[in-house]
Amino acid sequence: MYCLPLALPAPLQVQAHNNSRFQSKPKPIRAMRAVVQRVASASVEVEGRTVSEIGPGLLVLVGLHESDSDSDADYICRKVLNMRLFPNESSGRGWDQNVMQRNYEVLLVSQFTLYGVLKGNKPDFHVAMPPQNAKPFYASLVDSFRKSYKPDAVKDGVFGAMMKVNLVNDGPVTMQIDSQSPKNSNDVIEEQS
Repeated sequence: MYCLPLALPAPLQVQAHNNSRFQSKPKPIRAMRAVVQRVASASVEVEGRTVSEIGPGLLVLVGLHESDSDSDADYICRKVLNMRLFPNESSGRGWDQNVMQRNYEVLLVSQFTLYGVLKGNKPDFHVAMPPQNAKPFYASLVDSFRKSYKPDAVKDGVFGAMMKVNLVNDGPVTMQIDSQSPKNSNDVIEEQS
């Protein structure tokens, strides 16, 4: 008995595409960013003291880009308050109700590190809105949330402070929203209805 030699395939060679669509660099994000987490509870501590706390609702980390405008703030406020991240307990349907329909709370926390990019191993935050502009802009965003919902249901951290943010995730459910992201089919459908 003898074995026939097996023909081995030639080594795979990966060829670089010369097509420019494969070589394009990612476009930089120029938008307000919100990371939204559904929580059973959340709180913010500054210097060992609790400054804000909520029960069930949404914890929203907000990153302000240097080019943000009032239209970005309006978009984020509208989207966060209307996102259907909660089940409808009476119908049993999931992803059916927003924070306002459930009469839950919102905790907003300013977080410029959402615009951090690594240069080597060190983070760089050059595209975040400068603090002297960001503080009044963030205060205006918080006011927009309070005017759009219930003032006492919207809490926030302390702008510019070193905070300890405590949360109990519910799910977990975490969504990221960029105010000027390209429209996806869901946004188009939502705006037409």
